[in-house]
Amino acid sequence: MDWRSLILATCISGISMVLPAQLLPAKNSLKQLPVEMSQQRLQQQAESIAVRVRSSGQVAGTGIAIRKQGSQYTVLTNEHVLKAGKAPYQIQTPDNKIYPATFVKDANFKGNDLALLRFSSSAEYTTAKPGAVPKVGDEVFAGGFPFTEEGLKDRGFVFKTGKVWRVLDKALEGGYQIGYTNDIEKGMSGGPLLNSRGELVGVNGVHAYPLWGDPYQYKDGTEPNAALREEMSKYSWGIPIDTFKQLAPSGLEMTTNSLKK
Repeated sequence: MDWRSLILATCISGISMVLPAQLLPAKNSLKQLPVEMSQQRLQQQAESIAVRVRSSGQVAGTGIAIRKQGSQYTVLTNEHVLKAGKAPYQIQTPDNKIYPATFVKDANFKGNDLALLRFSSSAEYTTAKPGAVPKVGDEVFAGGFPFTEEGLKDRGFVFKTGKVWRVLDKALEGGYQIGYTNDIEKGMSGGPLLNSRGELVGVNGVHAYPLWGDPYQYKDGTEPNAALREEMSKYSWGIPIDTFKQLAPSGLEMTTNSLKK
């Protein structure tokens, strides 16, 4: 073998030894890849963290179990859900047990349509894991307990699929920023909006074509143009969970390891 053949053989051998190691992803990066859930699993996850908020013996809306500290649970819901009823409030958990609930008075959400309740139980309930703000086109999944107008009859848990239509640069009144195609119904206010990994990304609060009020005004007092306002009315709206995380009272922050398998 002459010197040219020897160099060529050495180069080929070196390439064959280096390339596989460079092409294979590191073990750590494989562990960090997001894991998407099946729709059935997502519905189970949404139902496991959603609770009924009750007032005067009736269901006033939906809430989300977001934290457990000892035997005390914290539930996140919309402020307008509580205003629709009156204290004393109750929480009905996924196993249909009903607990007395207290309003968290020291929570200041600065005009955002959010509120907190607390209840105590020795039972183990699933709490939500927070996720990042979704992007336009992302699939999102909404849950809650809609009711009929006649006597506010409870229809049970409902799960709605859809996609993000728009994420506003500045919030509407009440803190609403995520517009999505899921067909939210009355009673689903305060319920969870999940991403495809089962993480909580928002709180439901405004359904399409509301019959009263004007939710399509920005918090800074300005208004969208007529064309955009018309488009906005076709979609449901939620408050990003990031808004809650930024304003959560000390000691009531969401944990990040509570998603059960």
